[in-house]
Amino acid sequence: MKLDFSHTRIIIRPGTTNLQISRDQLLDIIKNILKDDPFSGAVFLFCNRKRNILKMIWWDRTGFWVAQKKLEKGHWPWPDTQQQVRQLNMEQIEMLLKGVDFFRGHEELFFSEIN
Repeated sequence: MKLDFSHTRIIIRPGTTNLQISRDQLLDIIKNILKDDPFSGAVFLFCNRKRNILKMIWWDRTGFWVAQKKLEKGHWPWPDTQQQVRQLNMEQIEMLLKGVDFFRGHEELFFSEIN
Protein backbone atom coordinates (compact mmCIF):
# COMPACT_ATOMS: atom_id res chain seq x y z
CA MET A 1 0.00 0.00 0.00
CA LYS A 2 1.25 3.46 -0.86
CA LEU A 3 -0.05 6.52 0.95
CA ASP A 4 -0.11 9.96 -0.65
CA PHE A 5 0.57 12.82 1.73
CA SER A 6 1.37 15.38 -0.98
CA HIS A 7 -1.64 17.55 -0.05
CA THR A 8 -1.43 16.91 3.68
CA ARG A 9 0.09 19.01 6.43
CA ILE A 10 2.99 17.19 8.03
CA ILE A 11 3.75 18.20 11.61
CA ILE A 12 7.09 17.17 13.12
CA ARG A 13 7.66 17.12 16.84
CA PRO A 14 11.25 18.27 17.29
CA GLY A 15 13.57 16.53 19.70
CA THR A 16 12.82 13.07 20.97
CA THR A 17 9.67 11.30 22.14
CA ASN A 18 9.27 8.12 24.17
CA LEU A 19 7.64 5.94 21.51
CA GLN A 20 6.64 3.26 24.02
CA ILE A 21 3.69 5.43 25.01
CA SER A 22 0.14 4.64 23.89
CA ARG A 23 -1.79 6.11 20.99
CA ASP A 24 -3.83 8.19 23.44
CA GLN A 25 -0.66 9.61 24.97
CA LEU A 26 0.56 10.60 21.49
CA LEU A 27 -2.79 12.32 20.91
CA ASP A 28 -2.31 14.14 24.21
CA ILE A 29 1.10 15.40 23.01
CA ILE A 30 -0.50 16.62 19.77
CA LYS A 31 -3.23 18.52 21.65
CA ASN A 32 -1.30 19.87 24.64
CA ILE A 33 2.31 20.25 23.51
CA LEU A 34 2.06 20.77 19.76
CA LYS A 35 -1.20 22.72 20.25
CA ASP A 36 -2.76 21.11 17.19
CA ASP A 37 -5.93 19.19 16.36
CA PRO A 38 -5.34 15.44 15.99
CA PHE A 39 -8.58 15.21 13.93
CA SER A 40 -7.32 17.72 11.34
CA GLY A 41 -6.07 15.05 8.94
CA ALA A 42 -2.47 16.20 9.38
CA VAL A 43 0.26 13.60 9.74
CA PHE A 44 2.20 13.91 13.00
CA LEU A 45 5.76 12.55 13.13
CA PHE A 46 7.70 11.56 16.25
CA CYS A 47 11.20 10.15 16.72
CA ASN A 48 12.78 8.24 19.60
CA ARG A 49 15.93 9.10 21.59
CA LYS A 50 18.21 6.86 19.51
CA ARG A 51 16.63 8.37 16.39
CA ASN A 52 16.25 4.95 14.81
CA ILE A 53 12.46 4.69 15.19
CA LEU A 54 9.93 6.99 13.53
CA LYS A 55 6.24 6.93 14.42
CA MET A 56 3.42 8.56 12.43
CA ILE A 57 -0.16 9.12 13.49
CA TRP A 58 -3.04 10.61 11.52
CA TRP A 59 -6.85 10.67 11.37
CA ASP A 60 -8.52 9.49 8.14
CA ARG A 61 -12.19 10.16 9.09
CA THR A 62 -12.78 6.56 10.21
CA GLY A 63 -10.03 6.13 12.79
CA PHE A 64 -6.44 6.84 13.65
CA TRP A 65 -3.62 5.28 11.69
CA VAL A 66 -0.44 4.61 13.62
CA ALA A 67 2.62 3.55 11.63
CA GLN A 68 6.14 2.90 12.82
CA LYS A 69 9.43 2.29 11.07
CA LYS A 70 12.67 1.14 12.67
CA LEU A 71 15.94 1.66 10.85
CA GLU A 72 18.08 -1.44 11.16
CA LYS A 73 21.23 0.62 10.57
CA GLY A 74 21.85 4.32 11.04
CA HIS A 75 19.52 6.97 12.38
CA TRP A 76 17.02 9.56 11.20
CA PRO A 77 18.29 13.12 10.79
CA TRP A 78 15.86 14.84 13.15
CA PRO A 79 15.32 18.50 14.04
CA ASP A 80 16.14 19.45 17.61
CA THR A 81 14.25 22.74 17.79
CA GLN A 82 10.92 24.16 16.69
CA GLN A 83 12.82 26.78 14.68
CA GLN A 84 14.38 24.03 12.52
CA VAL A 85 10.92 22.50 11.97
CA ARG A 86 9.37 25.80 10.84
CA GLN A 87 11.96 26.07 8.09
CA LEU A 88 11.18 22.69 6.48
CA ASN A 89 9.51 22.59 3.09
CA MET A 90 7.98 19.51 1.46
CA GLU A 91 11.17 18.67 -0.44
CA GLN A 92 13.14 18.73 2.82
CA ILE A 93 10.54 16.55 4.56
CA GLU A 94 10.89 14.00 1.75
CA MET A 95 14.68 14.17 2.15
CA LEU A 96 14.30 13.73 5.91
CA LEU A 97 12.19 10.60 5.46
CA LYS A 98 14.81 9.23 3.02
CA GLY A 99 17.54 9.86 5.60
CA VAL A 100 19.27 12.87 4.02
CA ASP A 101 20.72 14.98 6.85
CA PHE A 102 20.50 18.57 5.65
CA PHE A 103 20.52 19.86 9.26
CA ARG A 104 24.28 19.40 9.34
CA GLY A 105 24.99 21.08 6.02
CA HIS A 106 27.93 23.37 5.48
CA GLU A 107 27.98 26.58 7.45
CA GLU A 108 27.80 29.80 5.47
CA LEU A 109 31.16 31.47 4.96
CA PHE A 110 31.60 35.23 4.95
CA PHE A 111 34.70 36.88 3.52
CA SER A 112 35.66 40.51 3.34
CA GLU A 113 38.53 40.10 0.86
CA ILE A 114 39.99 37.62 -1.60
CA ASN A 115 43.46 36.24 -0.81
